[in-house]
Parts: sequence; structure tokens; C-alpha cells
Amino acid sequence: MPLNIDIQQIFLHLFNFAILLAGLYFLLYKPVKKFMDKRTDYYRQMDEEAKGRLAQAEELKSSYAKQLDGVDDEIRKERAKATARIEEQTSGQIEDAKVQAEKILAEARENAELERQKIVASARQEIVDLAAQTAQQIIRQSLETAEGSECDEG
Repeated sequence: MPLNIDIQQIFLHLFNFAILLAGLYFLLYKPVKKFMDKRTDYYRQMDEEAKGRLAQAEELKSSYAKQLDGVDDEIRKERAKATARIEEQTSGQIEDAKVQAEKILAEARENAELERQKIVASARQEIVDLAAQTAQQIIRQSLETAEGSECDEG
């Protein structure tokens, strides 16, 4: 044996090393590999579920967008109908107000005419009364003058 190397010892150490590797492979590598595979599958499954949910959310989003467009159109139509109804009601109320205003004006003219007639009648009566008073005063004066001249003559 040159250099003091024992081949048998080297083979025994290689055999021990191989047993150690086999033991570590079965004890550590397989369970760790199995755990890592499970974990990879779990995250792959979660990723697929997330993609599915994202696709579902996109579909819902597009359907809601379509519904919103439909709702916007419906709102515009309803708003136009409401505006038309309001205009009809407003024009009807304006017409009613005009009719009422005409009635009020007619009544006011009628009342004014009646009041004018009362005032004219009252004025005529006052003129007649004033004329009667004036006539009485003139008659009194002429009577007093006539009595005064009879007294002077007699």
C-alpha cells in the first residue's frame, strides 16, 4: 500500500455515504418535495380561481355597463315624458289662469260700472238737492224782498 491508503476503508466510507444519502433522500427530500408540490398545486389552484373570478367580474362589469346604458336611456325617456307632462300641465294652468283673469277683469269692469252708476245717481241726487236748496233760497229771498217792499208800501 503505497501512501498508506486502504481501499477497503474507502469503500466502507463510500458505502456509508451512499446509505446516508439514501436515508436523507427518503427522510428529507421526498417529504419536502411532496410538501413543495402540494404548495405549488395549492397556489396554482388559487391563481386559477382568481383568474376565473376575475373573468366573472369582467363579465358582470360588462353586463352592468350594458344595464346602466339601458337605464340611462330609460331615464332620458322618462325625463322627456315628465317634461312633456309638466309642459302640458303648465300650459293648462296658464290657460286656466287666463280664463280666471278674464273673469276677474269682467267682474271688476261690471263692479266698476255699477259703482260709476251709483256715483252718477248719487251725484244727480246731490245736484237735484242743491238745485232744490238754491231754488228755496231764491224763493225765500224773493219772498223776503216782496214782503219788505209790501211793508214799505203799506
